[in-house]
Amino acid sequence: MATAKFKKESPFVGISDRHHHSTDWKYEKYLQGLADQGTDKVGSTGETSSVVTLALFGLGRAGSIHLANIVANRKVELKYIVESDQSKWASVRNKFNLVNKVKFLKAEDADVVYKDASLDAVMVATPTSSHEEYITKSLEAKKAVFTEKPVSEDSGSVERCYQLAAKVGKPLFCAFNRRFDPSFDDVYRRVRNGAVGQVHQIKLTSRDSPLPSAAYLAISGGIFHDCMVHDIDLMTYVLGEWPVEVFTSANAFSPEIHKLQDYDNVVSTFKFASGTIGVVDISRFASYGYDQRLEVFGPGGMLQVANDNPNTSIRYTDEGISRPPMYYSFPSRHVQGYINELDHFIQVVKGQCHISVSRQMTCGVSKIAEAAEESARKGRPVPIAWKPDEVPDGYVMNT
Repeated sequence: MATAKFKKESPFVGISDRHHHSTDWKYEKYLQGLADQGTDKVGSTGETSSVVTLALFGLGRAGSIHLANIVANRKVELKYIVESDQSKWASVRNKFNLVNKVKFLKAEDADVVYKDASLDAVMVATPTSSHEEYITKSLEAKKAVFTEKPVSEDSGSVERCYQLAAKVGKPLFCAFNRRFDPSFDDVYRRVRNGAVGQVHQIKLTSRDSPLPSAAYLAISGGIFHDCMVHDIDLMTYVLGEWPVEVFTSANAFSPEIHKLQDYDNVVSTFKFASGTIGVVDISRFASYGYDQRLEVFGPGGMLQVANDNPNTSIRYTDEGISRPPMYYSFPSRHVQGYINELDHFIQVVKGQCHISVSRQMTCGVSKIAEAAEESARKGRPVPIAWKPDEVPDGYVMNT
């Protein structure tokens, strides 16, 4: 046989254990699950002593996603759901098998949650206008808080929430779930380890699917604070730096969005003191699916995150080659990110790690979004100045 000369020794020789590549995050999760099984203490009831008790506020889009992950996570015990729309109660009870396990409450009865001394944490997934009240009352009751972004509607109330969290010594975690996506996280780690050298350009694309309803857009807070904040957070998180100037071009092709004095297509260019240039382009609607990409370029090469597909099947016909469309919307595209951010919050509550989204990060992202919107409305570049106490630990402001 002509290839016999390439024969190697048996793969069993010199190997006492199996090894996997570090990028196989699913296997990492599997191993972590095995390790957790060995370290948790089990009582007479069969429940682990390290379970975090939790209350969920809201059963809207985000709340429903979080509920599914909470129920599936054996490190969490859900005790309360606060939702004023009682028409949702029965279906949620039955779908998630919560009968006799979870107490449902209307918003006006939320004091039951605050007064429960055995409750460790709350998750706030209600409309933004209600965030400050729920966050404040939960922190005052010495509960850790996980909140959907934004923390609140204006910078003053955001600051008050974080000051209260510091005063009572409880974590306030603002959910920027893209950080916890395995692909984006991999790029973050590679960039921070010098994979492309000093970053020259970073580009992000986010085009939403499906088209949001007009009713939602009216209460969304606008495209900059509803959508672009995610891209701004991911961009600055990867770079570890705040921008010093932004220039935005924006328009509204949809008359319904124009009527709201909002935009449906935006491109912002960010300048950083280090010389890096960042570009974010966003749209309220992409007909072909949830389009979300990242590119980081430097002298050492380029890193990309492409769009995901529901499966990898490929069809061949005389008309060409086709694949399934990309994921339809954020609940499917970011399913693992939502799971990972819940795991992170649980670790924070247990004191096993430090919170990854700090006050400075949350407030800084809002400040940048405000500058980007100001640029769009004024049609000129807007400088962004930073005080020392506004810069997160680990962020480097090169001059």
